Amino acid sequence: MSMLSTSQLSAAASPPLFSGLRRSSSTQSFFFQSINSHIRFSSASARPSSSIVAMAGTGKFFVGGNWKCNGTKDSIKQLVSDLNSATLEPDVDVVVGPPFVYIDQVKSSLTDRIEIAAQNSWIGKGGAFIGEISAEQLKDIGCKWVILGHSERRHVIGEDDQFIGKKAAYALGQNLGVIACIGELLEEREAGKTFEVCFKQLKAYADAVPSWDNIVIAYEPVWAIGTGKVASPEQAQEVHVAVRDWLAKNVSPEVASKTRIIYGGSVNAGNSAELAKKEDIDGFLVGGASLKGSDFATVINSVTAKKVAA
Repeated sequence: MSMLSTSQLSAAASPPLFSGLRRSSSTQSFFFQSINSHIRFSSASARPSSSIVAMAGTGKFFVGGNWKCNGTKDSIKQLVSDLNSATLEPDVDVVVGPPFVYIDQVKSSLTDRIEIAAQNSWIGKGGAFIGEISAEQLKDIGCKWVILGHSERRHVIGEDDQFIGKKAAYALGQNLGVIACIGELLEEREAGKTFEVCFKQLKAYADAVPSWDNIVIAYEPVWAIGTGKVASPEQAQEVHVAVRDWLAKNVSPEVASKTRIIYGGSVNAGNSAELAKKEDIDGFLVGGASLKGSDFATVINSVTAKKVAA
């Protein structure tokens, strides 16, 4: 495998329960800068290309829609209507993540074919934590999943790896599935640190979680989120292979096989089919395209590209 970095990771000391929130002016300012159009990538595929492509893992194709801080009652009503009337491939797990205030509206009107995810949850049981949402509250309102470790939580809000790992462990303990996000900044990719960063983030999850049974890993390179830039199928596959290999070596071959590794970062109706053909891409976490019912349905149905290729 062509590694972007071969640095060995040292184990980080576990912080107190509520430590891990910090401001980083360098990464925060970077987040809002325009993305450099001249990006240096590694174009080498981690595995030889083949005319036959199958899922490397054993899990079901998984597509999540992250609505972020978007929508109104009326626009979400229309989006739900569009999703309810869409024809979706049956062998795909589908979830959507509405803003907290619209979860009940979506849960009460969306087809049971699609499950509900929250976009965040607190590190422990509820209490005097203003503005936070507990895993228990999410379960009470009908959520099945929660998205944790997203780059905006890491680089804008300031959540560090260990804090996110503990949040994941608590959510799993409350029987929520976790969409565990990882991914590198542009400056980290250009410095050849993509694998080092992703492995460090994975280690924080591995050190904290009791089991990987209800975890989906979402690789989302920060430079591709909402920018219109997308990793090529070969670039995404390279990182997905590396993540699966890391799981095999550091957790277990069984976990590596059954854990779904999905890609996020400007995925849309036009590029999802080509990405889906790669054997280690087990689905997608979709941002802007998930706000359009027809586009999101196309991404969901991109599983057919994987079937044809196989």
